[in-house]
Amino acid sequence: MGSQVPLEPRGRDSGPMFSGVAPEIIEDTLIHLATENEQYLSELPEQAGYFKETRIVEFIFLLSEKWRLDQSTRYHAVELLERFMIKQVEQMCDNSRNAKGRDQGQRSSWSSVRDQIANTFVLRLVSCVQLASKLSLHYSRVTNDTALKFLQSLKYSYTKQELLESELAVLNTLHFHINVSTPLAYVELLLEVLGYNGCLLPAKPLHQLCVELLDFCYLTRETIYDTLLKIAIENSTPSKLQIAKFLTVKEDFMLLAVGVISTGVFILSPDHWEQVVEHLNCITGITPQSILEFSYAVVRRIVGSTTPEQQHRNCGAKSPKNRVLPQK
Repeated sequence: MGSQVPLEPRGRDSGPMFSGVAPEIIEDTLIHLATENEQYLSELPEQAGYFKETRIVEFIFLLSEKWRLDQSTRYHAVELLERFMIKQVEQMCDNSRNAKGRDQGQRSSWSSVRDQIANTFVLRLVSCVQLASKLSLHYSRVTNDTALKFLQSLKYSYTKQELLESELAVLNTLHFHINVSTPLAYVELLLEVLGYNGCLLPAKPLHQLCVELLDFCYLTRETIYDTLLKIAIENSTPSKLQIAKFLTVKEDFMLLAVGVISTGVFILSPDHWEQVVEHLNCITGITPQSILEFSYAVVRRIVGSTTPEQQHRNCGAKSPKNRVLPQK
């Protein structure tokens, strides 16, 4: 009824409860996530990642914080916006080319599409946050009144009807397939598996650190993966083909989750790091070398190292494995 999201005490979310799930459910969920991840990577559009640039991610994170949304919602909103925008751009380009005919240049077509995107981008972003909030079972959803008040504060004059139409546009474009898994789901499941396998880790502090590291990876995505690519090819100037092949690495949620957990354990409980890496390798099939490389890329970004190749050698790293990037 009102224009404000109901504010709940921050302390009411004590975080996930680990070691309380039956092993059969853990196994089924792990298989489901792994299958979903592999299917997504096999169908990956070449534009993947275009709408995960830092400014966009930061906007969504800050808006989610303003509206007191839970941790998974902000990642969900980022992924929804990314998938929606890619499909919308494809549809707009197709429609524009069909309308103008084959004799018109692609530059004019893209300029028209870009203008259409810019005119509605913030509205679509807010709609994705709204939809993500509705899929959260534990937090209040973002009402239309709250969304409109925010848009009006940015000097937009959208109506409630336009807001509803925007939400429907996102749903239709994605064919109502909006309940997608986020990297946080992978992180939490792998932490559950580690606990079940007997890894003696401080569950709640590690979970909180992993969430902070996941935020960090989203916000510094390009720098981290650029470092990882250069490590993988052992060259500071990757070719266009190598960059294109590396896209599946950048969009691999399982690798991201494993890297975040490995980095968190290295920071919080370094004595257990090698054991955890071995477990993660057994659980996911990702090589210890690839896990080391990802953790190194994150830590390097945190500490601001300027000599990655030398420090990587000092860590005792071996040659990169094909899990990170096939050489051919």
